[in-house]
Amino acid sequence: SVMKPIYNHVNGTLDTPEKVEPTPVIIIEGLHPFVDERVRELIDFSLYLDISSDVKLNWKIQRDMEERGHSLESIMASIEARKPDFDAYIEPQKEFSDYVIEVLPTDLDPEDKTTLKVRAIQKKGVADFNPTYLFDEGSEITWSPSADKLSTPAPGMVLKSTQETYFGNDVAVIEMDGTFDNIQELVYVESNLGNSNSKFYGEVTQAMLSLADSPGSNNGTGLMQTLAAFAIRELYNKKSASAKLASTNKASASA
Repeated sequence: SVMKPIYNHVNGTLDTPEKVEPTPVIIIEGLHPFVDERVRELIDFSLYLDISSDVKLNWKIQRDMEERGHSLESIMASIEARKPDFDAYIEPQKEFSDYVIEVLPTDLDPEDKTTLKVRAIQKKGVADFNPTYLFDEGSEITWSPSADKLSTPAPGMVLKSTQETYFGNDVAVIEMDGTFDNIQELVYVESNLGNSNSKFYGEVTQAMLSLADSPGSNNGTGLMQTLAAFAIRELYNKKSASAKLASTNKASASA
């Protein structure tokens, strides 16, 4: 067990530590999970949420100006004050990630500040993980779904499946640019995904429907997070099965 410090966001000090007991699965979440090489070596699977500067600015303006009454000048000053530490310590961690969800402004309309393009950058060669793809594994695909099967508001919808290099690693990328009107129709997209790690046909769409009121449920942020969650579940199942088999073999050898 370890005593984990608790940061107090109100006064900026550390509260009384809490005891964390060991468990079969440990999830590390925060701003600096991959900074320490010793920690990286212990992680089975790593995920980085990469929000582009333009999207973060739009979100922060919407939240701080519209909801909190802050001025644009104070928002920009806050961003600039934090940028050096972000550039030095946070952003470099995506190099060590097995799965990066990249959130960008849409490419479909340069004047549109709300529609998002979301990419899942999946590292190849990771143990017990097979990247999701669109239509045909290893191919380069650009697809505009039929409007009769997936209704989308302007500026429309484009999906891609590509093979790229990311920080020197071979990766498979799936991308969704645009927003859909009806989550139930997402099953049309799901039917054309390979290695989605779903347990049954329609499970991806069902999972999205269960969070229909959450932000991103009608665009690529929700889809890519769902696919990442399914990949982690599958990875856990595979590693659990391997550990159980190893334990059984060890017991048999000792008998």
